Parts: sequence; C-alpha cells; structure tokens
Amino acid sequence: MSTHRVTLLIREACHACDAAEADIRRVCDDLGVPWSTVDVDTDVELRGEYGDRVPVILVDDVEHGFWRVEEDRLRAALAG
Repeated sequence: MSTHRVTLLIREACHACDAAEADIRRVCDDLGVPWSTVDVDTDVELRGEYGDRVPVILVDDVEHGFWRVEEDRLRAALAG
C-alpha cells in the first residue's frame, strides 16, 4: 500500500474538474494510492486559496499542480 495520498480540489459543474477526476482515478487506482475530492466552495479558506485554479492536485497535502493532470509527473511523484 502506498504511503502517499492525493486530494483533488474541485467545484461543482466544472468540466476540467471532471476530466481531472477521471485522470486521478485512473492513476491512483493503478498505483494503489488513496485519493479523495474536496469541493473548494464548501470552505472559505480553500476557496480563497485555490478557487481561481481548480482543479488543484495535492500530493500529501502539498500542491502538485492545477488545471490539468500531468500524468507522467504525477506517477513519478507517487512512485517516489
């Protein structure tokens, strides 16, 4: 089991978020990495910090990327 975890920051009715979620699901399921989504609009601090860049990918609570999933880069981060 992986020691990493991925959090995808999203918002409802976001087509880019839907695409990122499908990519995250595929990569994390393939590598056995737990992942979850959090809607930035449910938290004032998250919305203020990340709201203009969703979807945002966090690896172990550290920002890894935003707007789209760079699959090779994500796989490398989760392998290390």
